[in-house]
Amino acid sequence: MEIELYIERYRYTRYKFFKWRHELEFGYKFVLAFAFACLTGLLAQLRLYLPWTPVPVTGQTLSVMLSAMVLGRWGGVSQIIYIGVGAAGVPWFAGGAGGVFVLLGPTGGYLIGFILAAFFLGHLLDSRVKVRTFQKMLPLLLFANFVLIYIPGLIQLYVWLTLVKGTTVGLNHLLMMGLIPFIIGDLMKIFLATAIGHGITPKSAYGNEVDR
Repeated sequence: MEIELYIERYRYTRYKFFKWRHELEFGYKFVLAFAFACLTGLLAQLRLYLPWTPVPVTGQTLSVMLSAMVLGRWGGVSQIIYIGVGAAGVPWFAGGAGGVFVLLGPTGGYLIGFILAAFFLGHLLDSRVKVRTFQKMLPLLLFANFVLIYIPGLIQLYVWLTLVKGTTVGLNHLLMMGLIPFIIGDLMKIFLATAIGHGITPKSAYGNEVDR
């Protein structure tokens, strides 16, 4: 009975948080978005460079997914802040890099994909109660990660290799450089983020959900 009481308290607390977050004024939402931009910058420093690719293994995508779960559509804003501040010169891209040249480099497409993925996930989680379960969230995160992040990432990586490095690569080589080495790590982050999202998102409407 006591356990059930704690569970109900937790459910009420998470509902009140999301209700509070939904009703915040612009300035406060911006502060929360900036906080998640900082988290993305922090996780970008958890990196591992592989010898055959300029694309490092990082923890950034976990922050991208969590920002959408906690902030909804403002998760996308957090990634715009992250990229904009980094492009302005703050060294919080992977490896402590900063500046516009990073957006034009081999990883720039993945950064743009962060924005697309966060807006996509945030919009669905904010607007639909039914997707806030592990079973519904998992395929959404898989799509956001492997389609919305990797497609622009691979396109820019190919363009960079062709125009800057003067190297022509086939599809298999491109995937080995920009996708395949990261699959296992991404799956681990996706399952972790899905479990967290299932636990923290309320299963009742807190805003203007279409299926409330």
